[in-house]
Amino acid sequence: MRLLGSVPPTPEKLIWLNGPFGGGKTQTAHELSRRSPGSVICDPEQAGFGMRRMLPPPLRTDFQNLRSWREGVVEILDLVLRKHNGPVIVPMTVVNPEYLKETVGRLRDMDHEVHHFSLLARRETVLKRLRERGFGHVVQFVAGKNATLARETWAMSKVDECLTRLQDPEFATRVWTDDLTVKEVADHVAAKAGVHLTPNTDTRLRGYARRTWTSLKHIRFD
Repeated sequence: MRLLGSVPPTPEKLIWLNGPFGGGKTQTAHELSRRSPGSVICDPEQAGFGMRRMLPPPLRTDFQNLRSWREGVVEILDLVLRKHNGPVIVPMTVVNPEYLKETVGRLRDMDHEVHHFSLLARRETVLKRLRERGFGHVVQFVAGKNATLARETWAMSKVDECLTRLQDPEFATRVWTDDLTVKEVADHVAAKAGVHLTPNTDTRLRGYARRTWTSLKHIRFD
């Protein structure tokens, strides 16, 4: 029996947040999860980096090229969608149309309710976010304003490819985030996906601290 006034859990839905590196996927995923009762974040990048570390350095390329990664992502997400009671949120950049079919497409073929969003922004906005996220300000202070982490340098090299490919029809629905806050992006995505969000009660300072901590937790040095 549900208590009067309580928020019912949202039925099993998968929200796949695509977009360029620096597009806001991680922050939006955590905002959605924070305000969506019963939701869970499943990050395919975790599996990808684990597979990458298993390989000797000369063989470490883009883990998305591994068929085992694509098949594993589908297997895990299928399991979670069948066993977990609540929305499943997946922040993951995929710009290869065939890889999109093998992941998002296969999950839809399994009759799962999948909502795919591409979080986009202008090139200058994405580059600015990449320079500033995580330890960006600290690195720039120590090493100069144009200094970046190696991971951010790699991400910057992919910006043009991501922004170009994500314009193709199969990468809809698109959300342009340049002039939106994280809260507003999350509200928009949730409304489109039919997911109920609790009200945002963060103060400006608390919201900034929360987003900063989220960025710090997702810094990678490999």
